[in-house]
Amino acid sequence: MTGRTAPSASVESGVGGSGSCVDVQNGAVVDTDESLRKWMVNTAEQHGAAVMHVAGDDSGPAYAFSVGAWRRFGKPEVVVIGLPQEVAHSVVNTYVQRAGQGERFQPGQLYEGFLQGCPVTFEKIALQHYPEYLGSAFLVYNGPDFPAVQLIASSPEDAKFPWQPDAPGGFREYQPILTDSGLPESWTPGVDGP
Repeated sequence: MTGRTAPSASVESGVGGSGSCVDVQNGAVVDTDESLRKWMVNTAEQHGAAVMHVAGDDSGPAYAFSVGAWRRFGKPEVVVIGLPQEVAHSVVNTYVQRAGQGERFQPGQLYEGFLQGCPVTFEKIALQHYPEYLGSAFLVYNGPDFPAVQLIASSPEDAKFPWQPDAPGGFREYQPILTDSGLPESWTPGVDGP
């Protein structure tokens, strides 16, 4: 893996990052499932992972996710929700680079170095959310047989997480937690995690 930033694709249509995509770096349209699969595999081989972006709309906030971290490094794919595209791209790339260097990310632990001044944590993503948030990864893995985690950012003003009662208004909707309950499930908030 090189230290360069992985190219990304922006989804034009489709759920979970499947459908027609535009390679952000060179403007090429990836318009079939097979060409998208090849693009993701080739990008992951060269850069550690492909970064997929899905624009926000009335049904939910924008998000980005990796495709290739599991294939290349045996580390879970990552989803980031509610951040601007350039920031999300950088955060996903940072995760892939650190995972590729052997770092392990434990749910419920705090990590620095992803967003300036904002600690982050991770949570395992429930399978029910895979089709919506990781759909195009199914092309590489032939279905949902791969692990994935959500990188959850704290608020920039006061380092609060979406499940905390004193988190900024709307923060939970802006950054939904992709578990069965919509709350952390790998740890108990305030007891053995943030």
